[in-house]
Amino acid sequence: MSIILHIDSSVRAAKNPNPDHDSISKNIARRFIDSWKRNRPEDEYIYRDVGVNPPDFITQDWIGAVFTPEEKRTPAQRERLALSDKLIAEVAKADVILISSPMYNYGMPAQLKAWFDQIVRIDKTFDFDLSRGDYPLQPLLSGKTLIVVTSSGEFGFEKGGIREQSGHLAPHLRTLSKYLGADTMYEIAAEYQEFGDERHHASVTNAKKQAESIALELSDSKPAPSFNREIGHV
Repeated sequence: MSIILHIDSSVRAAKNPNPDHDSISKNIARRFIDSWKRNRPEDEYIYRDVGVNPPDFITQDWIGAVFTPEEKRTPAQRERLALSDKLIAEVAKADVILISSPMYNYGMPAQLKAWFDQIVRIDKTFDFDLSRGDYPLQPLLSGKTLIVVTSSGEFGFEKGGIREQSGHLAPHLRTLSKYLGADTMYEIAAEYQEFGDERHHASVTNAKKQAESIALELSDSKPAPSFNREIGHV
């Protein structure tokens, strides 16, 4: 049995009275989950909508608690880290992690960044050793598959695209993926939302098809490839 951790981060609901306000990224991610569950209904599923229910931002007191040896933490410090501990435990137990995110101001939503800030934590998801020279940080988790679903109002953020230098969402997620323990990463992108033309409709349709295809591929109990695959730029 596999364990799937699904993180949505759009502030929009998947379904709204006005369909034009439906979250594109959430609906593409839902297509992945529905396809997976049809193939493997017995798998454990963990869901968090950090767009609607964001985790707390980290604070100076949070950092102080993190850098206090565990055996010396006060009850208040342990309570302050309780959410972080829970979120990290969900990541650690997951075999497959699905993250959906819209592009807000060319990067990730603050709510998703807050989730990562609670998770990327010394001696939990990485360790630090100056004897490693210029690369003292080393991830502690491994062996996971990450699927990233992104949506954007513009287009051309891929390598060689006309807005390659403006797109900070996917590159940021790639950088942080190692702290989730992702050895394999799939990317699905829906673009052109602000244009609302045939390119947008084709992009969303294509992204949903890719979500289904990847879900079926990964849920078919076949070994996942050990390299990154970038999918979904249209």
